[in-house]
Amino acid sequence: MDALLSVQGLSSGYRHLKVLYDIELEIAAGSVTAIIGPNGHGKSTLLKALSGLLPTWTGTAIFDGAPLPAPAPERARAGLILVPQGDQLFMNMTVEENLLMGAFPRSDKAGIRRSLDEVYALFPRLHERRGQRANSLSGGERRMAGIGRGMMAAGRLIMIDEPSLGLAPLIIEQIYDALAQLAKDGPAILVVEENPSRVAGVASRFYLMDGGTFCWSGSSDELERSADVLKTYLGG
Repeated sequence: MDALLSVQGLSSGYRHLKVLYDIELEIAAGSVTAIIGPNGHGKSTLLKALSGLLPTWTGTAIFDGAPLPAPAPERARAGLILVPQGDQLFMNMTVEENLLMGAFPRSDKAGIRRSLDEVYALFPRLHERRGQRANSLSGGERRMAGIGRGMMAAGRLIMIDEPSLGLAPLIIEQIYDALAQLAKDGPAILVVEENPSRVAGVASRFYLMDGGTFCWSGSSDELERSADVLKTYLGG
């Protein structure tokens, strides 16, 4: 299967601080891929580099058969969507207004309405809260709204930075149940998580990041057989 996203030799960082080294990554259309690893080793930085929020210093990134455009808004228009850590909602706007902000690259009103209905079907709680301001939402509801806003762009790849961060186990389970449902007929999903057990039942491919590069990659079955790898890098 041809890769939807193919990254070769990518390096990036902040000003004079190099964080990412020789990143090699492939994501198939319609798949769920997870980047796992300890905090502070470059996982979130990679999502920022892929989304265009950080410059690529070296390497290539081919998305849907073409090189990724440089500006971040153009990458979103091309179908590569980032759901950032911390959700970054507009707190004085309603839930529905926040969701509609995710549709800024689109002009198809009927399609936007269908996407909104799909978000509400996936997250019924957001439909119940659609007229309330975002600052009234719980942490789990804000995470749902962040993912829903990413869905509204109708992209081909949604990158989600630590969807379980700071949430109770029951809410984490609900979030990943929703992502599994979304992945059945929707876009490819790239998830960053520190703990692989949270995404093990959803992702089919895993990349383990350590020191700004990938030190291991494999399928979900290979991950189960790699307890020594997890113990070494994650303390599991």
